[in-house]
Amino acid sequence: MSAPIHRLSVDELVPMVRSVVSTETDMIANMANIAALLFEALPQINWSGFYLWKEAEQQLVLGPFQGRLACTRIPLGRGVCGTVAQNRETLVVPDVHAFPGHIACDAASESEIVLPVVARGALVGVLDIDSPVKDRFSDADRVRLEEVVALLVATLEG
Repeated sequence: MSAPIHRLSVDELVPMVRSVVSTETDMIANMANIAALLFEALPQINWSGFYLWKEAEQQLVLGPFQGRLACTRIPLGRGVCGTVAQNRETLVVPDVHAFPGHIACDAASESEIVLPVVARGALVGVLDIDSPVKDRFSDADRVRLEEVVALLVATLEG
């Protein structure tokens, strides 16, 4: 068993993700490794993972993640993840309890950042990261995590 990754700044995380995804083309494998890196490396995180878009069902379905048991399906436009899927824009939510229609998968979560994953103009899913700390995610976190998503998207677009 490997030793846990030490806590990193979000700036240090981007080169690690680049290294992991640069030699792998499988979407699920890359999502699984990104979720694990985020979960182990970022401080004050209690869930990190992906929800995958199912066009025929018009909903997100749980994908690779790290953390506690999660909601399995999220309809388009519902909660933070469903809103991001609908609008295709990153949302930073300082207090999830103040977000209209928030879906409480883990009562310990206090703040959240969700980023759309869009490749070739099509929604692939969302990256969801939760924290047990209110106002955990900064604008710098948003920028760097958007870089992480861009690295994943680059592997999808070939």
